[in-house]
Amino acid sequence: MTAAPLSKTKRAILDAALELSAGGGISGTTMDDVAERAGVAKGSLYYNFSSKDQLFEALLDDGLGALSASLHEAKGERTGVVALRALVEATLDRIRANQAMSKLLVAELFRTDRVWRESLDKVRSEAIGIFAEALRETGTVTEPAASIMASAVFGAVLVAGLEWVVFDPRRSRDDTVDAVLGVFSGAFAVDR
Repeated sequence: MTAAPLSKTKRAILDAALELSAGGGISGTTMDDVAERAGVAKGSLYYNFSSKDQLFEALLDDGLGALSASLHEAKGERTGVVALRALVEATLDRIRANQAMSKLLVAELFRTDRVWRESLDKVRSEAIGIFAEALRETGTVTEPAASIMASAVFGAVLVAGLEWVVFDPRRSRDDTVDAVLGVFSGAFAVDR
């Protein structure tokens, strides 16, 4: 099911909120700043989003929804290791295309004190579930390890992706994919 397209005003508000919060965090972003950056009257802002919490919940839903859709598309009919590589590539492509959202997601995904936590959990679980499915399809990973490993892979891709686009943009995406997957390939087996 695809969400209805956003109005021009809502899109401008979400884009302004994203730009401001990526720079100063959600706590440092005010509704007045968002209205000014979006070029809308405060009344219009509050008509579309009755509170700052509602605005940022919509913003995170929008970003995670887009990520989830790209993961579903990347996985398609692929299975196992091929699917896992496609998922890592798709996540890195989203990070490169939208660094501001990526920074916000890294900052917010594991926060437990936010009003929008339940909404975030739903979409986050869906994204991580796609990774877990690919891991189970390899035939070497079963539950509960698949879910835990999927979370680890997803987190590693987010952090490595930001490291890549912010601090080492000359590195290729494929080198970044290989590095992330190399960490999880068993190259670092640990004796107990």
